[in-house]
Amino acid sequence: MKKILFLVPILLFGVNHTVFSQGAIIAGQDSTRNVITTAVPFLTIGPDARAAGMGDAGGSLSPDINSTYWNPAKLVFVDGDMGFSFSYSPWLRKIINDMGLYYLNGYKKLDDNNALGASLKYFDLGDIPLATDDGTESGTFSPREFSIDVVYSRKLNEGRGIGASFRFIHSNLSGNFTNSAFDTKPGTSVAVDIGYYNDKEITFLRKPTNWRFAASITNIGSKMTYTNDNNRDWLPTNLRVGTSFGIEIDPYNTFTFAIDLNKLMVPTPPIYERDGNGNIVFDPNTGDPIIKDGKDPNRGLLSGMFGSFADAPGGFSEEMKEFQIAFGMEYAYRDAFFARTGYFYENEMKGNRRYFTLGLGLEYQKFGIDFSYLIPTIQNHPLAETLRFTLQYNFDAKDYSEED
Repeated sequence: MKKILFLVPILLFGVNHTVFSQGAIIAGQDSTRNVITTAVPFLTIGPDARAAGMGDAGGSLSPDINSTYWNPAKLVFVDGDMGFSFSYSPWLRKIINDMGLYYLNGYKKLDDNNALGASLKYFDLGDIPLATDDGTESGTFSPREFSIDVVYSRKLNEGRGIGASFRFIHSNLSGNFTNSAFDTKPGTSVAVDIGYYNDKEITFLRKPTNWRFAASITNIGSKMTYTNDNNRDWLPTNLRVGTSFGIEIDPYNTFTFAIDLNKLMVPTPPIYERDGNGNIVFDPNTGDPIIKDGKDPNRGLLSGMFGSFADAPGGFSEEMKEFQIAFGMEYAYRDAFFARTGYFYENEMKGNRRYFTLGLGLEYQKFGIDFSYLIPTIQNHPLAETLRFTLQYNFDAKDYSEED
């Protein structure tokens, strides 16, 4: 019987967090690390080069076509009537040379107050070798994941908007694999994003400034399973709150400063009771592992989401460590040339992703191209030298008031 050499969890660790079932979570808990685990962590990867060049602080940036990912509420404020974009990132090339993330998206204004968008996010995990039970190689398997989004954005007034995205998710990490221990199958789920956006014109240091605030909750949806048993994994439901300041120095030069706070709204793995040999102790009546500190992660959707703010075994201190911080800065010359930099921080206990980013962008008439480069602060990190590229095309803005 064929079996897959499971490199997938190792590869996904560089993305965000490993993908394990609840049984795997309790098998080898490390007291110095308590990483929150989810299914389909590729959903949390920022696909476009503009935000990536600013430390992934894309939540409250000025609206652009990639608002389809960062916050659906911003989409209706994009300059232009219609546009398309394509982004690509070779992923974890320090580990394997055939992984890649692809993102294709577009939008269309219905009128001044309404816009629709759509996107396809495709994660190619390369080729994984297969082997028989005696270790003989027997071909390869190509795991793939993708999501398809439909986005609606509504302008409430000249500065405020709301939006929602509706998402279908498919994850095929092992195919329809069967052996005496377990069966696997592709996982599917559906999810929604909700977002709010506000842009206010103010004066800062005697300069005209756009003060922007944005908040969103993404990937709200049902749990996903890859097997036929009752173990189900949470989607990476994420709270993102951000603010940015776009300061116009003069008609040719603008600086934007942005900061995002992110937190996974997913149950934190508890600390389980162990015997003298270090083995998990199970309740003889229910067969469930006995929790020493923290809360049972097997909860309903809303309980898991909102309970995630008060379920860490380490209490308030550990809850604060679950917030990720992203900083970014962008310099724009005549809205045609852009230089960017940023920094992303995640606590060591929760994954330890820490990196600087650099980015460049050019816009000419209706075309735009962006590039970003990631520099980890940790040596030999799998995300080192990660690149992202984005190409976009925007049609001119249309005055719908003339049609009324």
